[in-house]
Amino acid sequence: MRADRSLPRRRARLVALALLACPGWVAGNALAWSLPINGATSRVFLHVGTGTADNNNNTVDRVTADLTPAQLLSGAAQPMVNSGGQSRSLSGDNFATCPTPASQVLVGASYRRNGNSTQQATLSVSAPANLVSVAGDTIPITEISWTVAAPGSPVPGVIRAGTFAAGQQQIANVPPNTFIENCHSFRYANSAIRAAGTYDGTVTYTLSTP
Repeated sequence: MRADRSLPRRRARLVALALLACPGWVAGNALAWSLPINGATSRVFLHVGTGTADNNNNTVDRVTADLTPAQLLSGAAQPMVNSGGQSRSLSGDNFATCPTPASQVLVGASYRRNGNSTQQATLSVSAPANLVSVAGDTIPITEISWTVAAPGSPVPGVIRAGTFAAGQQQIANVPPNTFIENCHSFRYANSAIRAAGTYDGTVTYTLSTP
């Protein structure tokens, strides 16, 4: 394939959206990313990116990669940037879990219930098969992957790293009366030259109880 240096800019864009956010938990002070919380009537709380403790927040953070012709032609994977600025934990200790929110998305989930049940809640993510441009061109969703981190935590992978795939995939279990969180950094694989355009897609994170 001829490398044309006059190629227009290409942009691959991903939208991350958290749909389920049920407030009402209270976390104890602790600098860790798998925290015990008080038992109560069964409830869950989920945030992806910008969030508000104990309340719904309808903000949708956009995770994007805007490639120059040189980056596109290099074939090298490209980091994606986050439109949100959520850096501090919503667990109650206000710790700076994501010190660089421009490139990290804070993801947290809690499951709270009374009794001695050992059943766990499930955190999953659903994705379309492709990112799609206005012109109808596509980029496979498998071009987008993420790594995880949680500075100072003994369990930085409590929500696992991975690559998006069409459909639903499980990324964590949440034990009863537990809050988990870490930071996700997204990357565009850039494995092929695509038609010029802005490509969009929406992924949905869901926390479900037994």
